[in-house]
Amino acid sequence: MNQNFTVIQKEYVNWLDTLGFSNGLIYDYKFRVKDFFEWLQTQGISQINQLQQKHLQNYFDYLQKRPNKRKGAGLSVSHLNHNFMAIDKLMEFLHQIGMNTAPTPTNYRLHVDKTQRIEQIQPFTQQEIKELRANICNVYPKLSYTKRETKQEQLKLIFALYYACGLRRTEGYNLTIKDIDFDKRTIFVRQGKNYKDRIVPMNESVYKALQHYIYNFRNLQKIKHKRLFLSTTGTLNKSLQHLQQTTQNEQIQSKKLTLHILRHSIATHLLQNGMSIENISRFLGHSTLDSTQIYTHIVNR
Repeated sequence: MNQNFTVIQKEYVNWLDTLGFSNGLIYDYKFRVKDFFEWLQTQGISQINQLQQKHLQNYFDYLQKRPNKRKGAGLSVSHLNHNFMAIDKLMEFLHQIGMNTAPTPTNYRLHVDKTQRIEQIQPFTQQEIKELRANICNVYPKLSYTKRETKQEQLKLIFALYYACGLRRTEGYNLTIKDIDFDKRTIFVRQGKNYKDRIVPMNESVYKALQHYIYNFRNLQKIKHKRLFLSTTGTLNKSLQHLQQTTQNEQIQSKKLTLHILRHSIATHLLQNGMSIENISRFLGHSTLDSTQIYTHIVNR
């Protein structure tokens, strides 16, 4: 990416931060805009003032035909819409800094097929979650004790935060030690989705798990940052895949184990156990009940 686009990208990121966008969203938009600038250069566009409305539509058309760089298949509707939103926000930024010739935001979005989305969600059963947690001690048997302990402790933390507390991917990853209040038995989630803070209560098992992790493991690590997790979210998802491989259970093997599917799983289990949809919605930090209603469909399925 040339110097002109690098400067614009940096100023765009600072602008998003000033507006109060979450760190996770800023990080996401930063790289989506970088992909856009790199594509512009392949089209002979090297200066931001050369940008025209037609370039946006051409780029959106390109994205809808482009395969996923890692998986090979086409990009998901959700992935595409996040790209469209990042570029629209970039256009808004350009107008804010006085570039009156910049294209206007398109507000172009693809329709999400709700039925198809629900069908794609395959939560784990309560028994499968128990089996996975019980297998944590069997992961990475060939590693040294220190490396094995680090990975296993973080796996335990994953289940405490993403399953038992139902946190979103970036919500759990951005947690710091000071966000855990053992006296009030609460977790303070900073700038979740839609930039809302919220407080999540800890049950007894989460309380004990976090106390053990922080006092007997995390506080002993010589790490500069204050986040609870030592690894990146990509590494955490890979550790879940390794955990999944320790079981011979074909049902567990047939599903996709990720940080977010653990959130889907706890929401499904709470509904099955009799919690009201309104309380589940508050627990998950949903803005409306519409987002929570998908779990009713999943349970009925």
